[in-house]
Amino acid sequence: MPVDERGPGASPGGPLDVRIVRLDPALPLPARARPDDAGVDLSCTADVVLAPGRRELVGTGVAVALPPGYAGFVHPRSGLAARTGLSIVNAPGTVDSGYRGEIRVCLVNLGQEELRLARGDRIAQLVVQRVEQVRFVEVDVLPVSERGAGGHGSTGGHAVLDGAVPDGAVPDGAVPDGAVPDGGVSR
Repeated sequence: MPVDERGPGASPGGPLDVRIVRLDPALPLPARARPDDAGVDLSCTADVVLAPGRRELVGTGVAVALPPGYAGFVHPRSGLAARTGLSIVNAPGTVDSGYRGEIRVCLVNLGQEELRLARGDRIAQLVVQRVEQVRFVEVDVLPVSERGAGGHGSTGGHAVLDGAVPDGAVPDGAVPDGAVPDGGVSR
């Protein structure tokens, strides 16, 4: 009988069981605001005052054991970001399946005014997703694609970004799409 790698108690097509330790018993466990939400809200363990442009590493009072093949991604809460400018420095923050410490969030105040958070405020959301384990295969040249090396505004829709390479141009030292460097062969 196949083992469900999503964890004990998981049923096919059902929710993924994730072991969690509440490090701060006075705070609620992470929960969804609505049943179909992708993420669960994380709360802060202490009062925090963030001046404009300042950042701080803030505890959430929980630690998790994600099953192998899964990772947690800590995202800003959209309402807080829109209203106050509160964001996450390394958004999304990554919680690897082997990490067992407290989930902490590096918050940053991108707004123009001092921001005050109270203990228990919902500060971020955690989304748990399956992740593929990859093995990189080194080659001398990549296969041709429609997009090619176009990035950072190459699909249009806004003013040209400083330093962006115009469509069709090849940055200094780069190999054009489909070209093989002198003597190069794919491995």
